[in-house]
Amino acid sequence: MRALVAFDKFKDSLTAPAACACAVEALALAHPSWSVATCPLTDGGDGFAAILTHAAGGEIHTARVTGPRGQLVEAAFGLVRLKSIPPAARALLDLPGTLPANTTLALIEMATASGLAMLSPGERDPWQTTSRGTGELIAYAAKLGAQAVLLGVGGSATNDLGIGALGALGLRFIGEAHHEAPLPVPAVWDQILKLEGRVQAPVIRIACDVANPLLGPQGCSAVYGPQKGLAAADLPRMEAAAARLAGMLCAHTGASESAPASPGAGAAGGIAFGFMTAAGARLLPGADFVAAWLDVEAKLAATDLVITGEGRFDESSLSGKGPGALALRALALGKPVHVFAGQIAPPPKPPAALHLHAITPAGMPLAEALVAAPQLLRQAVQTTFAAP
Repeated sequence: MRALVAFDKFKDSLTAPAACACAVEALALAHPSWSVATCPLTDGGDGFAAILTHAAGGEIHTARVTGPRGQLVEAAFGLVRLKSIPPAARALLDLPGTLPANTTLALIEMATASGLAMLSPGERDPWQTTSRGTGELIAYAAKLGAQAVLLGVGGSATNDLGIGALGALGLRFIGEAHHEAPLPVPAVWDQILKLEGRVQAPVIRIACDVANPLLGPQGCSAVYGPQKGLAAADLPRMEAAAARLAGMLCAHTGASESAPASPGAGAAGGIAFGFMTAAGARLLPGADFVAAWLDVEAKLAATDLVITGEGRFDESSLSGKGPGALALRALALGKPVHVFAGQIAPPPKPPAALHLHAITPAGMPLAEALVAAPQLLRQAVQTTFAAP
């Protein structure tokens, strides 16, 4: 039997590689003769840079940058050679033809520099959080020779339109008496009277699967602001502040006034909008790109059984991302799929060959389940596949 073990992260508990390792250990006990391949998954958030960098044989680097609340943090990013990336992924990158084959590509994730998980619940406040550290990582990677950047924007703590990141890359935010705002978080946007300077950055591509515009009922503030600490009563004020800064940015860069309405402009608190208008960034279909980079189709063709999962699996998981997307690809090829998750909310009509397993015992408190997740996952996999 050939099995493919391909987990995404269990949020606040297990990284994707750690979840894969737990399943592999359990399978080795249940069926030591099986051939088992692993493929950790990522959705653009935590683990994005490390997983893709390791898959392409690249190098991990670290830098001290500004965290989401202005504190210094240690953040990691990857560097890979373009020629080391699978052809299908290179095609999706659609980099300028002027870049040579030995181009260095930086893999950067917002979660490691400007991530929500870096803050306690009491620290989560989009009026005070900044994406500056993400911009500093891009600048640092450029100094090491990166000519292009692939940015994963999942798990961000910010709603600052990427203003902080753009400031780290050359844009200046000027107030009265020509004073510059040192950390232009949304709380001080009303003090910004004009913009100066231009962004200096490598070619930027953003892995993104959301289609939200910047503003309005489906915009970043309305949809994602609450999970980042935005109070419902503050939504109109945040919308107005974001609309004002977006207009200033469009005017300064010469971008179309319709740019805020572009699909995906609202990704990660609007950083997609900021980079598209000020740095010419383009959006890539994140799930398809990751699948191409990890050569998922070839791995599925070479296996008899797929074992996957994440922290929670429900009907929305089958909408085209992560383990759900992998499961649908595998099922289409006639491969049985077993999904292990901390919580399972079965879709109304799950496919016949999709087997769902909740690893958390009924009644176990969440805090206890998060700590016990490695043991629970190993036990669930071993029990499921135990020889009769």
